[in-house]
Amino acid sequence: MTYEIRTFGDPVLAAKAAEVTDIDGKVVRIVEQMFDTLYETETGIGLAAPQVGIQRQIFVWDIDGEPEVIFNPVIAESDGEWTYEEGCLSIPGLYVEMVRPKTVLMTGVDIDGNDISFEADELEARLFQHELDHLNGVLMFDRMQPEQREQAIAEYRRLAAQADAAGAPRRLRAE
Repeated sequence: MTYEIRTFGDPVLAAKAAEVTDIDGKVVRIVEQMFDTLYETETGIGLAAPQVGIQRQIFVWDIDGEPEVIFNPVIAESDGEWTYEEGCLSIPGLYVEMVRPKTVLMTGVDIDGNDISFEADELEARLFQHELDHLNGVLMFDRMQPEQREQAIAEYRRLAAQADAAGAPRRLRAE
């Protein structure tokens, strides 16, 4: 079973997610279904629970066939700058050049309830920051300067209208 990916304009994407206090069977099933949803997109490398309508601090990712999950993540350290064209499953089809820290240290809890940490740079560091933003109700648009944001939203609306006219399913339109 997969979830529907929520897209820009859905209020769930603007709300801060609650901490996970108990990793029980229900939470494990949510994680499994989040992975199924991520893999169904064929283009995504990470997915945060709010993107599927679940207001919990969970995100999953898979870079190079190595699936991972983290609960209650925090960026403990960051350094440098890295510019990259960033996309989002909740803003399908749109890619925008964004500057974020190049390296991060992320801490959190694994599926067994153990404290974990990941050191990452470039793409993986960006992924961590992007998914953590989702857990805090922040979208890419919120990180943009006003003029860039206005242009990006206009482009997203154009792409969405074009895809709707073509009958493309909205949740799988990330190109």
